[in-house]
Amino acid sequence: MNESVNHSEKEGEQAWDLNWPRALGGAAVQADFRSEPEDFVVDELASPQEEAGEHVYLHIRKRGANTGFVAQQLAQLAGVQSNDVGYFGLKDRHAVTTQWFSVWLAQKPEPDWIQLNNEEVQVLRHFRGARKLRRGEHLANRFQIRLRNVTGNYSAAETVLSQIHRGVPNYFGEQRFGHNGGNLSLVDRIVAEPIAGKRKRLPRNQKAFALSAARSWLFNQVLAARVEQGTWMEALAGEPEATGSGPLWGRGRNTASGEQLSLEQNAMAPWQTWQDWLEHGGLSQERRPLMLIPQGFEYRWEEQETGRDLVLNFALPPGTFATALLREVAELANQSSVALK
Repeated sequence: MNESVNHSEKEGEQAWDLNWPRALGGAAVQADFRSEPEDFVVDELASPQEEAGEHVYLHIRKRGANTGFVAQQLAQLAGVQSNDVGYFGLKDRHAVTTQWFSVWLAQKPEPDWIQLNNEEVQVLRHFRGARKLRRGEHLANRFQIRLRNVTGNYSAAETVLSQIHRGVPNYFGEQRFGHNGGNLSLVDRIVAEPIAGKRKRLPRNQKAFALSAARSWLFNQVLAARVEQGTWMEALAGEPEATGSGPLWGRGRNTASGEQLSLEQNAMAPWQTWQDWLEHGGLSQERRPLMLIPQGFEYRWEEQETGRDLVLNFALPPGTFATALLREVAELANQSSVALK
């Protein structure tokens, strides 16, 4: 594959090419994406158990507000620390989403949660629970997405849409890498600094973003190589999992072997310093499926006064990206960039 980094410099930093190879024939149409929040509707599929406990579970609908902002508002209203608020995952700001939060009150009196309601946030219901809600513990995210003003080759788009239910490459979305790849540039700066004790200590959140971006980038390198090879839907000789997988880098030994190990080593070879940094970053080796299979995938075309819209409905497991599916269908304009997990 072509090297994913464009080595031309802009303001002293690399320009990151995040246009990973597509697998289903290439995007045949162009469309406006997230022209308004109602074009991107996300509902968490989860059923926290109602029981006696020191936590309060809140089911919240939000429009034009990000998860961190709502969590901060909950903490302030309850008079607790920010880390006393839990949630299953980040949800996009430029969207209409429903998600669950938990607030650990301990012995504090319970506030009037309705005070949180405004044009952006609405508390749908709340009840007591026994434990903090944590990232990735929900079942799935259900999406309803409207792509507006679709232009291009509709027949070719139908061919792609007819294949989506079988799976798409499970890329980490561009959201993971920050605006214009800013999180990747941060990683580059970190690994270029002196080692052992002389590196500048980063704020915890900033370091977490960098670690996540680095291992996501390496995984995408491997997946992109498999897509170009045409083997992303199968297991190669030496595959350590039941189905095709790629590495999430960290401390420990890569469990792949044979043909698969050789491919992964070659794909990640230009990023050896990143691998070394991840091995000392507190993360352990994991594996991630190469293929993302949407559940209940449906689509329909709608004729509007301004043009033709494409409406898609599907559910995805936690830790995956709706944009991995959308990019197989269309070149998207007007994107906003917050991770969906």
